[in-house]
Amino acid sequence: MNSQLTKYAFLSGAAYFSCMAIAHFFSFKVPILFVYYDTPYYAYQDKIISFAVCAYIALFYSASQDRTVALNAIIVLAITVLGLCTVNLSNALESVLTEGQSTLPYWLQTGAIAFYLTILVLLYRKDGKDT
Repeated sequence: MNSQLTKYAFLSGAAYFSCMAIAHFFSFKVPILFVYYDTPYYAYQDKIISFAVCAYIALFYSASQDRTVALNAIIVLAITVLGLCTVNLSNALESVLTEGQSTLPYWLQTGAIAFYLTILVLLYRKDGKDT
């Protein structure tokens, strides 16, 4: 069973992903809700992302309610962090940046998500030891 702290940690993820889905649906290019907020995009891509993020919302809500789902949410978030790292290092991203534009903002956002992932892992492990 998840502790109250773990439950709220996963619920905060569901809330974050809800905000992200709304931001993408309405194309509110705000850092934190849009990792690549200042890169060229097509509006239809944002709509697709907003619908895809709904799976994260459901997964993180389910993880908050049921410990057996929590590990799946952690794995999915870890894959997401690895994917963001791959994009941050990619030639594809470099090709759309302006001369001298830094990838630091993207790395900071990726790091924030990785930090959240670390918190979830620590809470999950702590709850496992408490049973």
